[in-house]
Amino acid sequence: MNRQVDEFIADAKPFSTILQLLRTLILNCNLVEDFKWRNPCYTYNSKNVILLSVFKSYCAITFIKGELLNDSQHLLLSAGPNTKAARVIKFTSDTDVLNLSEIIKSYICEAREIEKLGIKVSHNKPIDSIFPIELEQAFNLDFSFKSAFYKLTPGRQRGYLIYFSGAKQVKTRISRIDSYKIKILDGFGLNDCICGLSKKMPVCDGAHKILNK
Repeated sequence: MNRQVDEFIADAKPFSTILQLLRTLILNCNLVEDFKWRNPCYTYNSKNVILLSVFKSYCAITFIKGELLNDSQHLLLSAGPNTKAARVIKFTSDTDVLNLSEIIKSYICEAREIEKLGIKVSHNKPIDSIFPIELEQAFNLDFSFKSAFYKLTPGRQRGYLIYFSGAKQVKTRISRIDSYKIKILDGFGLNDCICGLSKKMPVCDGAHKILNK
């Protein structure tokens, strides 16, 4: 753990307990603790994933790529009028964290997996511009696949579109679409658990791999 973060939390009264609880949840999700921009910052492979911040009447956990999270519990708020990707959850008491601890942890794990997959936010590109032609071709061959895709939440749709279109080669885009077709047909998002074995529900933690052994 980072000494500067220790000092930050100690000085952040009356929110010190809340921040320590959030810190523990984050570190249990295997992120690396750092201190940047005068705030605790948590990274994966040196990429910024989460920030902790203190304001006058609340403290907050900020997800750098929060726009890509599924937000199944509708907890995320815009980080500000000039911030497009980041999303925050605000806290005013330690009870807020304790009551939502498992849900918050699932959000943190999903944010880590988004960074692990290398998914990038495409703010300056409308959905149409990141919609790979290979996906449209797959829709034309299978209407049920198309229907299932559009039944997903907007966040889940965008997550898939960014992941599919992020591949430079046609064969890679086709492979990605084929690999996730069943998951889409079953109504799951890119990082959702489908085997029910994950300890970080609803996020996949790789537990399904034991089924193949």
